[in-house]
Amino acid sequence: MQIRKKCRWVSCFILPHSFPQSVFDFHAVSGFSVKGPAEPIMVLLGADATLPCQLSPEQSAAHMHIWWYRTQLSPAVFVYQNGQEQGGEQMLEYRGRTELVRNSINKGGVALLIQHVRASDHGQYRCHFRDGQSSQEAIVELHVIGLGSAPHVHMMGPEDGGIRVLCSADGWFPKPRVQWSDVMGVNLQSLSEFQTQDEDGLFRVEASLVVMDRSLGNLTCSIQNPLSGQEKASAIFLPEPFFPRMDPWKAALAGTVPILMLLLAGISYTGWRQHQAKEREVKKKKTESRERDQMKKEKEMALDVLSCLNWICSVLDWKKALLYPAHVTINQEIHQNNSDPERKENFREETEDLSLSDKRGDCNRITLNQEVFTSGKHYWEVGIEDTDEWTLGVYEKPAVKSGLSTNLQNKIFRVLEKKGCEYRALTCGLQDTSLKEHLLLEKYPQKITIFLDYEDNDISFYDMTQGTHIFSFTQANFSGSLYPYFNLKSMEHSLSEPY
Repeated sequence: MQIRKKCRWVSCFILPHSFPQSVFDFHAVSGFSVKGPAEPIMVLLGADATLPCQLSPEQSAAHMHIWWYRTQLSPAVFVYQNGQEQGGEQMLEYRGRTELVRNSINKGGVALLIQHVRASDHGQYRCHFRDGQSSQEAIVELHVIGLGSAPHVHMMGPEDGGIRVLCSADGWFPKPRVQWSDVMGVNLQSLSEFQTQDEDGLFRVEASLVVMDRSLGNLTCSIQNPLSGQEKASAIFLPEPFFPRMDPWKAALAGTVPILMLLLAGISYTGWRQHQAKEREVKKKKTESRERDQMKKEKEMALDVLSCLNWICSVLDWKKALLYPAHVTINQEIHQNNSDPERKENFREETEDLSLSDKRGDCNRITLNQEVFTSGKHYWEVGIEDTDEWTLGVYEKPAVKSGLSTNLQNKIFRVLEKKGCEYRALTCGLQDTSLKEHLLLEKYPQKITIFLDYEDNDISFYDMTQGTHIFSFTQANFSGSLYPYFNLKSMEHSLSEPY
């Protein structure tokens, strides 16, 4: 019996030293322990974050010395001692943004409030409690979520027999994920991806892709926050005629250049054999030959650059050849911007016989000189010049049903809008706007071509001066008659006019 009791005593003494320190109940050593939240605290960028800590068992912490710190105790994020904040030991970036929530301090519960959370606030925090010689702490994880701008997707130009497409977005935190997908939802691999941080720690991302498939149609780029899973996406429509095709002269040149190079090499070799004794002349001829080759390469590069610059405009002309031109008339009021009384009188006479839509009050400046659009593929051009405010596109009249009005209240507009220096794409009626997207244009368009494909439910806008794609409505679901629309006011002002 004595031996058995001795063994039990030794086991009780040795057992605590045979396990990691993390499994102990620190209350047995220090009189208390500290607990933090089991899951990270997730807060949107710019919002306020509350990081809680709790003593166990419950007891007052009002008399304790409390630190909130990141990697070292001093300087700290927040220091509380003798019932008040100790600002002298605080990090500069947290001054004026932090306070201790003490509603439950008598029960051992405190929380650190961080106002206007920044990207630099992301990471681990430690709440440290000291009572005399006893101290304990817990770890709290703060995840800052920054949802940046929606991705901007545009075509860069032809490359390797396809079209290079670029997707860019900024203001995200932490580093976002970029994903391309086609119209069927199949993920595509980016050709290149670059991510940079600004002075506030927010990420800007640029990803590019070379599309080779002519029948791909819509291409979607989505930006996702890795912590919250929230994402923003934008799509672009890739018309088949925009894909480059191999010109016959390029194919002929590709076969001729190697033959010419072989002939040149043969001539050089023969000359070197015949004039071996005249090494200086041979070297001179080789130098001249290299210079000619260099000039030839530079000329070919210049021709390629010129071909690339002309490609977009030629493709637009090719696309126009595949569609039927719409016969429209533009009211000339857009050009009447002077105060000449005689010109005003002439303009008054020219515009006396306006279209029915003008008299009705929707101020449409464009008249269709043919049947309405109910099928087929069509295009028309409108010169915008330097007008400060306009709305351009189409409107749809639904099929007439008994008891329904056919005025502006029942029209559905799909238009581009300019107001000052801002451009927007809108799908709207009088009471509802189902699409509103801000557009970033590098240059103000002077002439815009509208391509309409009724069966494919596609309306696309192109800058004919720059040869660039502006925007496409690709999910219109046409069911009525379509009419061209052009107004010298923004959509907001047009819809507020009397009918």
